[in-house]
Amino acid sequence: MRNRRQRTYEKMHDINVTNLVDVVLVLLIVFMITAPLMQSGIDVDLPTTRMADTELSDGVVVTIDEKGVTYIDDQVVEPQYFEDAVRDAYDANDIRKVFLRADKSVTHGVVVDVMGRIKAAGIMEVGLVTKDPEQDEK
Repeated sequence: MRNRRQRTYEKMHDINVTNLVDVVLVLLIVFMITAPLMQSGIDVDLPTTRMADTELSDGVVVTIDEKGVTYIDDQVVEPQYFEDAVRDAYDANDIRKVFLRADKSVTHGVVVDVMGRIKAAGIMEVGLVTKDPEQDEK
């Protein structure tokens, strides 16, 4: 039998954080790029008001663009299917909120019609999204 010598390993007292820093910086860059994209993707010119409610928290976002086309969470919805679609989106969402974003060139009648359809779907609380006049100047 051969005499085997046991290997001895020296303890490392240093922690190499280079890989951890690389991963954290990559994640930071990814979040910085994707954060602005988290808002609704339909481009509308919101009306301005002094007490603007610009924050869209989680919930269902209904958007009316300048042509009067209605979207629910960035998906086009035909008027005849709107009530069922908004009710399904509302029920599927854990946070029970509906936000209405409408282009300022859309007539009052179209906005009221969409709000009436939302209420006909059984949703009584609707938040209107506007922008602050100071944002308009920037």
